[in-house]
Amino acid sequence: MTTDNRDQSAEHFLRLIQQSRRGKFKVYIGMSAGVGKSYRMLQEAHSLLRGGIDVRIGFIETHNRVETAALVDGLPIIPRRKLFYKGRELDEMDVQAVINAHPELVIVDELAHTNIPGSKNEKRWQDVLEILDAGINVISAVNIQHIESLYDEVREITGVDVTERVPDRVLQLADEVVNIDLTADELITRLKDGKIYDKAKVEMAMQNFFQTDKILQLRELALREVATAVERKIEISLPPGTQSKAERFLAAISSNHEIARRVIRKTARLAAYYNSRWYVLYVQTPGEDSDRIKLDVQRHLINNLKLATELGAEVIQVKSHGIVDSIVQEAEKRKITTICIGKPHLSLIQIIIRTNAFNQLLNKLSGSDIDLIILS
Repeated sequence: MTTDNRDQSAEHFLRLIQQSRRGKFKVYIGMSAGVGKSYRMLQEAHSLLRGGIDVRIGFIETHNRVETAALVDGLPIIPRRKLFYKGRELDEMDVQAVINAHPELVIVDELAHTNIPGSKNEKRWQDVLEILDAGINVISAVNIQHIESLYDEVREITGVDVTERVPDRVLQLADEVVNIDLTADELITRLKDGKIYDKAKVEMAMQNFFQTDKILQLRELALREVATAVERKIEISLPPGTQSKAERFLAAISSNHEIARRVIRKTARLAAYYNSRWYVLYVQTPGEDSDRIKLDVQRHLINNLKLATELGAEVIQVKSHGIVDSIVQEAEKRKITTICIGKPHLSLIQIIIRTNAFNQLLNKLSGSDIDLIILS
């Protein structure tokens, strides 16, 4: 056995050891606020507590809902950390206190929450990963509109720019993903009865987010997400040799940040569905050198590459005159099965200029087994 093979074998075994020490992670997912995720988490916490499990609340958000608040009684709570921000005293989950207490299981609500500046981590999902790494089991909850790769679809459905988002890789780490489902009529009834928001906010909510067509589309997204998570777990648990063909996706992006972001998110969805490795490739041409590219374009590019990393991609940056050759070379080097590119909105002259490059790519791929997907 070569030294490289021994190193890889040791790294693989180390990962197995780390996985066995890591806490188990369960996520309740729903189509919107008010479907009953927090309520269900607390119900489960009571059941586990009666079964002799050391369960504690790290953070729960009742939103002043009477039924939810009633379930907090009788559950041990780890005190929150007090922080001063903009002249106000606010509280946040105390991650270190959770780790020090080391319960068997901790309830952590609002997975997509942005922590108060001065907290240990910027995002609550980062808190959860730290708690899991400490060997503590976690039950958490998130709404479908907070999943990073669904940002564009959610904005199209709701018209809302959701700022708090969770990288898909966090959900992919979950050992169990459970959908809390209600019909659109049931959810709207709960809203009208004041079980989601205060009566003063009901009318505005019904004019905006809580419309039947929007709820139905978000419900479909939530059901699809959970179905994908189940399929992914089944695929992982299959014996070696019985698993489906290993797909590998390559998202080829440009410095056009709007198109690049969509391609990254859609490729992330495909990779998640097939439980496959995926890559994001940016080919930097001489005209996009750091001393030539505009600062705002450079900033957007950096943010897109960061987004790709958060979604679980391996980022590849290449400097080259030949974009097509670089795409094909990187695809062949990494045994890519599918290349994903964006469908650019071009003027007539740009179409004439760039069609040749597109034809080159088609010709290069025609002799290989690599598929090409053009994402809208």
